[in-house]
Amino acid sequence: MGSNDAWMGEAQPYLAPRRAGERDAWSTEAAAHGRRGSQRLLAVEEVAPPPPVRDFFGTEPGETVVVRRRLILLDDEPVELADSYYPTHIARGTRLAEHRKIPGGAVTLLAALGFSPEDDPLEDLHATTATTSQCTALGLPSGAPVLVLTRFAMSTTGEPMEVSVMTMTRHLQYRQRKQAV
Repeated sequence: MGSNDAWMGEAQPYLAPRRAGERDAWSTEAAAHGRRGSQRLLAVEEVAPPPPVRDFFGTEPGETVVVRRRLILLDDEPVELADSYYPTHIARGTRLAEHRKIPGGAVTLLAALGFSPEDDPLEDLHATTATTSQCTALGLPSGAPVLVLTRFAMSTTGEPMEVSVMTMTRHLQYRQRKQAV
């Protein structure tokens, strides 16, 4: 996706549970722009969490978390790698820990489990050089730049519930909401 076909996006639809039969947020957003958004589930596994995930979840050394790894496509072309991490006490024994799609997406399942996301998650954004495996998955030349957006989501009860790490090839433009003080 080049910078000439970027659009304004918002995080809120990705944090809202979907109604029965409703398409996922990415497919809906892409369709609103006359495009086709889809995703491919690459892996679901229990792993030692990377430091930012470990710190956010308060994971003890040796403790694992569940990660769902996906390739995000726009008009069948890869535009993003998305890794979503969940504490094992939330994910284990649910579809979050199974290698199959989740109707309505993870946020819908989390809400059904009693973990509704807060309205204003912390997001961290930085640019970096794509790794060799990222270049391969995203069809990028060696040394290509990527944006990495990490979203830290707490439940409305204050429990850390999800960390999503999105490695993107596309232009990113989104709107922030001002909070009343």
